[in-house]
Amino acid sequence: MSRERYAAVIGWGMAVPSRVITNDELAQRIDTSDEWIRTRTGIRERRVAGLGESTSTFATAAGREALAMAGVDATTIDTVIVATCTPDRPFPATACTVQANLRIPRAIAFDLVAACSGFVYGLTVATSLIKSGVSRRLLLIGADIFTHYINWDDRNTCVLFGDGAGAVVLEATDQPFGLIASNLSADGNLEDLMAVDAGGTRMPLTAELLAEGRQYVYMNGREIFKHAVREMSDSAMQVVQAAGLTIDDIALVIPHQANVRIIDAVARRLEIPPERVMINLDRYGNTSAASIPIALYEAAQQGRIASGDYVLVTAFGGGLTWGSGVVRWGRPAQ
Repeated sequence: MSRERYAAVIGWGMAVPSRVITNDELAQRIDTSDEWIRTRTGIRERRVAGLGESTSTFATAAGREALAMAGVDATTIDTVIVATCTPDRPFPATACTVQANLRIPRAIAFDLVAACSGFVYGLTVATSLIKSGVSRRLLLIGADIFTHYINWDDRNTCVLFGDGAGAVVLEATDQPFGLIASNLSADGNLEDLMAVDAGGTRMPLTAELLAEGRQYVYMNGREIFKHAVREMSDSAMQVVQAAGLTIDDIALVIPHQANVRIIDAVARRLEIPPERVMINLDRYGNTSAASIPIALYEAAQQGRIASGDYVLVTAFGGGLTWGSGVVRWGRPAQ
C-alpha cells in the first residue's frame, strides 16, 4: 500500500522594494492625513517599486531566498508557480522569467491569477501537484506590483496598496506537514466590485481610455469590506472543521493583509485573540498575492510558529475570490 504524500514547507523567502512611501508623504499630494489612513486601514507606510523593477524582480529575489533557506539547489526544482495579477507581460508567464532567472532547468512553469487570494489558491494547486506525484519539489511565489495600477490622486485606493513578493519551497514527504485542508471559492457575478477595466482583450487600451483613467484599479470599498469579512471567516471556520481541528488548535492566523478593520472583524467572528493573529500591513500595505507569504515569512523569522503548529491562512480578493487553508508547520525529519 502506497503511503499518503504531503507537501511540506521547507524554505521561505521574501523581497520588497527599497523605496518607502509614508502616509505623511501621501498627505502632501492628496487630501488625507496619517491619522485618517491609520485609523481606517492600519497602514503607516508601503513599499513601492522603482524604475526598472518588475514583478519578476521581487519574485526572483524571494524565490532565491526560499531556495537558500531550504538548502536545496535550484536544479532540483521541478515546478515553478507564480501567483500574480500584475505579471511582467501578458505572456509569457512571469513564472517562466523567474525560472530562467534562477536557472531552474526544464521545470513546469505557470502563473496563477486569483488576485489577493492567489497564494492560497496557489498553495492548494501546488499541494495537489505534489500529492498526485506530478511534482516532487516546487517553488511557489506570490508577487504583485499593484502600485503600477494605482491612481495616486485617488484617496480611496492609493493609500491601500504596496509591492512585494513572498515564496515557499514545498517538498513531497510521507510525514504529515504542509497544507492539510483547503477551502476555495469565487463569485464572478461580483467581479465589478474591484477590477482594472482597460488593458485586456475586453477593453484594449486606447488614448481615450488612458485619459479616463480606466487603466487604474477601482473598488467599492463598503461592499468589499462586507463580503471579505463574511467569506474569510466562513471559509476559515469550514477549513478548520475539515482539518478535524478547532480554533483552539490554531497557533496563528495569517490573514490577507488588506485592512486592519477586516482582520479585526474576522478575528472576532473566529473568536481568536489578537496575539494569535499575524499583522504586518502597517509596514507594507496590501501587497495582494504577496501579503500572506510575506506575513508567513515574518512570522517564521520572529519565532511565532514552531514545528508541529497549525497555521490558518485566509484571503479575499478581486474576482471575487476567497479561500482558506490549514498548514501544519515544520520540516520533515530526514
